[in-house]
Amino acid sequence: MKEKTNTSNKKKLLFPAVLTGCIILFAVLYLVFSPKAVEGSKALSITVVDAAGAETEYTVHTNAEYLRQALEETEGLTVEGDESTDYGLMVTTVNGLYADMEKDGAYWGFYVDDEYCQYGVENQPVEDGQAYRIVYETMK
Repeated sequence: MKEKTNTSNKKKLLFPAVLTGCIILFAVLYLVFSPKAVEGSKALSITVVDAAGAETEYTVHTNAEYLRQALEETEGLTVEGDESTDYGLMVTTVNGLYADMEKDGAYWGFYVDDEYCQYGVENQPVEDGQAYRIVYETMK
């Protein structure tokens, strides 16, 4: 009976050590693979595609490190949405056009160099020469 209790105690002690090791591993992986901001002056292009498919192009010269700041600095472009503590700005309106997910399954899709953005506008790094597209899309 004593041998079984000893094994049980070892398992209880091993679990916190394994859990701590996993947390440290995930933290290191996040730091290595998380998006990196690029400092300095950049020239970007931003194209907005509305519900009718009409395109409006903007050229932006900015020192912004992330897309949200670049969007806010773009002359003639308005971007609005809901603030979330977890995800930052959730864009619902671009240039006055509201995308209503609940009504018609519409949302604003963000692309960088023709690939869907992997991050929200708060965390999407911007680099010199990149092309961004903001596209009104529906799930229908």
